[in-house]
Amino acid sequence: MDLYKKKALAARTLGVGEGRIRFNSNNINEIKEAITKQDIRDLVASKAIFVNPVKGRKVNSPRKRRRAGSIRMRPNNRKREYIVLTRKLRSYLSEIRKQGKITNEEFATLRKGVRSKTFKNKNNLKEHIQVMQKGE
Repeated sequence: MDLYKKKALAARTLGVGEGRIRFNSNNINEIKEAITKQDIRDLVASKAIFVNPVKGRKVNSPRKRRRAGSIRMRPNNRKREYIVLTRKLRSYLSEIRKQGKITNEEFATLRKGVRSKTFKNKNNLKEHIQVMQKGE
């Protein structure tokens, strides 16, 4: 008798692949008589049917990424820094425009400078405004 159907039944019952099912050659007659899932479970308990361990590779660890050139900052960090600086400088510009220290035209040109990252920080912007006002 071909045991292929018994192997398929055992695989379905135990929830593993057919390749992992192994029969004990001493209990072949008992295995031939098994027709229900409960019979298969009983044979597994009595060690007539074995389930081989999973074959395969170990879990691959992710590869380490190499940095391109000398850039060590992530783009998100650069973007976050740009956003923080831009908001700070724009709020400062609108504040001094409300106080009347700069005109609307100066405000527009300075705001374009903020947009193009002309100023490294707020002090740099303040110095630029002072130089601009002394030049008038």
